[in-house]
Amino acid sequence: MPSWNTGFLSWFKNFCNAFQDFSSWRLENSANASHSLSSIDLPLIEPRNKECRMREVQLGSHTVRSHGVTVARTHMLDWLILLLLVVIEVLLYIIHPFYRFVGKDMMEGLKYPLKSNTVPVWAVPVYAVLLPMMIFLLVYIHRRDVYDLHHAILGLLFSVLLTAVITDAIKNVVGRPRPDFFWRCFPDGKDAYDKWGNVICHGDKSVIKEGHKSFPSGHTSWSFAGLGFLSLYLSGKVKAFDRRGHVAKLCIVFLPLLVASLVAISRVDDYWHHWQDVFAGGLLGLVVATFCYLQFFPPPYHADGWGPYAYFQVLEESLASTQATDVENQQDATAEEVQIANQEEERSDDGFMGMHSACNASSTLEDMESGKR
Repeated sequence: MPSWNTGFLSWFKNFCNAFQDFSSWRLENSANASHSLSSIDLPLIEPRNKECRMREVQLGSHTVRSHGVTVARTHMLDWLILLLLVVIEVLLYIIHPFYRFVGKDMMEGLKYPLKSNTVPVWAVPVYAVLLPMMIFLLVYIHRRDVYDLHHAILGLLFSVLLTAVITDAIKNVVGRPRPDFFWRCFPDGKDAYDKWGNVICHGDKSVIKEGHKSFPSGHTSWSFAGLGFLSLYLSGKVKAFDRRGHVAKLCIVFLPLLVASLVAISRVDDYWHHWQDVFAGGLLGLVVATFCYLQFFPPPYHADGWGPYAYFQVLEESLASTQATDVENQQDATAEEVQIANQEEERSDDGFMGMHSACNASSTLEDMESGKR
């Protein structure tokens, strides 16, 4: 064979070996790179919302029928405190407010006409309590989560009742006259004052009593307590702050607040409250609603803001119990395998000892026979 042919074959063989080594090195590095990305950079590749979706898939296993009694018993003390708040609210409504000094020179800003309420008193619990509860029920029908339903109703009632107690307590202590106080005190328009210059009212006692409850506005505080809680609840359910830029979700969030604001404006238009009363009532209702909401739900901007704290605690407990069961089963299986291995080892040892004794017996017989011979 010519020398040039032999050199070409050896060169081609070396080239093939080098190419094979390069291919194996490239595959190994790509495998290591993919493994490092999957193990280290997984939170960067997969969005955090995937975990939330996986948690939402598990909804439907905690219904009123299966867990309702357990949840109610767990929060029995909270419901008793709600009843206590109802009793306190009734007492605060019955007692008389502080009758502040009202002189003749102060009447200039209290002579607005006495009008009826645009939003009647009975309508406040309807739109501030019953309407949010209906929405909570609709969400429960869709998600089947008794923790969400129970905690939403409990948080709403706490928000409204705490606001009512604080509002009426401040009303009774302050005793600020309403803008229409003149016509409450003097229905016939004839004013009278004592020697110190204080008013001597001759109107209806119940009307005069209500005339000293201007600050803060009860309609406004109740409205912002109930509808403010509903706004926070809806913002968590629709994931309004998921950083995806869906501005249309804010329309759902602001709608309850718009209704509460219109109610507050009606109180000024009806001359039942000064603007300071409305502002203080709205701020009070929003603050109490926020505190009560955060007792049961994560903030709306949180990744888990769509569900209550109790739901995620139950998921973690069930996951922990499942992992403990798996570890226990694995330990039992390992112990069983060890026991089987020990039994097989004992059997093998017994067989070996039997063969050894049989060999010794046969050798003894041979020795005896050889001696006899």
